[in-house]
Amino acid sequence: MSAPLDVVFVGHVDHGKSTLIARLLLDAGAFPDGKLSQLEEASRRRGVPLELSFLLDAFQVERDQAVTIDATRVWFRTPSRVYALCDAPGHHEFIKHMVTGASQAALAVLLIDAEQGVCEQTRHHAALLAMLGICDAVVAVNKMDCVAFSHERFAQIAQSATTMLEERALRAAAVIPTVARDGDNVVLRSQRMPWYDGATAMDALKSYDTAHRGAQPLRLPVQDVYRRGGSRVIVGNLQGGPLRPGDRMLFAPSGVTATVERFWDGHDTSALDGDAVAFSLEESLFIDAGSVGAPPEDAPAITDVFEASIFWFSPQELRVDSHLKMRLGTSEVSVRVEAIGGVLDVATYQYAPAEAVGVNGIAQVRLRCAVPVAIDVRPSSVISRFALYTNGRICGGGRVRTAATQRALRRRSPNVTPESHLVDRFARAARNGHRGGVLWLTGLPCAGKSTIAKELEQRLFAHGWNAYVLDGDTLRTGINGDLGFSEEDRRENVRRTAEMAALFADAGMIAIVALVSPSAADRRRAREVCPEAFHEIYVSTPRHVCEMRDVKGLYAGARRTKISGFTGVSAPYERPISPDLTIDATLPIDVCVQDIFDYVLERFER
Repeated sequence: MSAPLDVVFVGHVDHGKSTLIARLLLDAGAFPDGKLSQLEEASRRRGVPLELSFLLDAFQVERDQAVTIDATRVWFRTPSRVYALCDAPGHHEFIKHMVTGASQAALAVLLIDAEQGVCEQTRHHAALLAMLGICDAVVAVNKMDCVAFSHERFAQIAQSATTMLEERALRAAAVIPTVARDGDNVVLRSQRMPWYDGATAMDALKSYDTAHRGAQPLRLPVQDVYRRGGSRVIVGNLQGGPLRPGDRMLFAPSGVTATVERFWDGHDTSALDGDAVAFSLEESLFIDAGSVGAPPEDAPAITDVFEASIFWFSPQELRVDSHLKMRLGTSEVSVRVEAIGGVLDVATYQYAPAEAVGVNGIAQVRLRCAVPVAIDVRPSSVISRFALYTNGRICGGGRVRTAATQRALRRRSPNVTPESHLVDRFARAARNGHRGGVLWLTGLPCAGKSTIAKELEQRLFAHGWNAYVLDGDTLRTGINGDLGFSEEDRRENVRRTAEMAALFADAGMIAIVALVSPSAADRRRAREVCPEAFHEIYVSTPRHVCEMRDVKGLYAGARRTKISGFTGVSAPYERPISPDLTIDATLPIDVCVQDIFDYVLERFER
């Protein structure tokens, strides 16, 4: 049997989330005998028509108002899989429960009313899913009977929904026309839409493969430590796995390592993903509750400062220097807001500078912890998502985007003093006829960065200027050849490239960097190496165009799970909020190069 699948159902109020779940469970035979007849009788006595959503709504106030207020989780089993379905509220004022319900989901089902189409709340929910690290969504275009089962209307919504999701680095795993109330394309195929031959909602859940999201790292947030005889027994819920006696574990943030001696809870040989475990260690070590156990070769980052995307619930504005409590895994630490990078406009999906985050706002922030914590950037990790509290009440939640690890924080080796030059940059500019600088081309894989960079290099050379391309793939065959594609290695790849480009700029040359560099925080740190000479150029190319240009087959390989953590498929790309220059790379190459060439002439000429 496949691993349990956590699914959250989201969408605007009255688009049919509760009804779809109820119909799915009913037609799949997952409701107890007699439950439907009980609700039919209760509705008759109260003089109201039966709504299938009543099968889920736990609160009387919900049945009275016909809205979902809390996040209802329902478990059910098929011969091949166990599902946890979460019905998340659509009302704006209940958004806190929606985020809570989505916090552990691997897949979302996004409902869109066939009459209303994609609306502001749909975009808002999609932005929240992306913020929480959910990569995939099944889109149910519901109430197709209200548009006379129009194939044309379905195609319009499917296109706009798919584009909206792609803009947020989400993948449409399936787009399905449904009538949840009557069961069309929920479990059984609709006879009223013969033009549709794709999956039903149940088919989409059954066939969904979590493997392309990348394997979950083995993580054990320590819930508690007990004494049993002379042994200290560590207790927690295991993510990833398996975990076996004899395995070595590192416990972060302390960094101590130990060997699993034995299980105390019935696991004889191994514990698997999702298991509650209790085990002792061969070594006599003091392990704190709140620590995180992990394989030493795949340990989490240990840091006291990190960048995060957050959602803010509280009516009291969040500002720089706000002090909060953060719940991350099983640890709770004090944090301070060190910076607000921007607040999201859900209509345009652009972040704008802001001094505060208002209620229901989505923002990028930098958090400073009172003590070091263990965190992951991978969305699939249990320690990549967190909750924020003030005065004992939850006021926000978020996901780790980047972490300044101890290696990244240590920017200078000890006992080293850099040497100055007898020829300064002004003299070099006078000799060369132009200033040195860094043109940092960022964008999705196969966006056209390297092609543009090489053509630009040739153009500048012909103009008599000194320019050199630092291409990401080329650097990985040499100076960065020892780096893999973990979050920390990617960050180090950007750091080394930025330091090298700064040396080129100081030497009076124009360094043209062509690097995906998906993290906005990493690019910001690259700018800090030589802020006066750094120019961020966003090579803007839609993902479907990048895939058409992909002669190496990287996107296809990532979708077949051969390439894990691939930017644009199973790992996010954070578009620049305010780049120095944006290039539309769907235009002819000579137009793109001319735009950058004109930009360089205007700003680099001596």
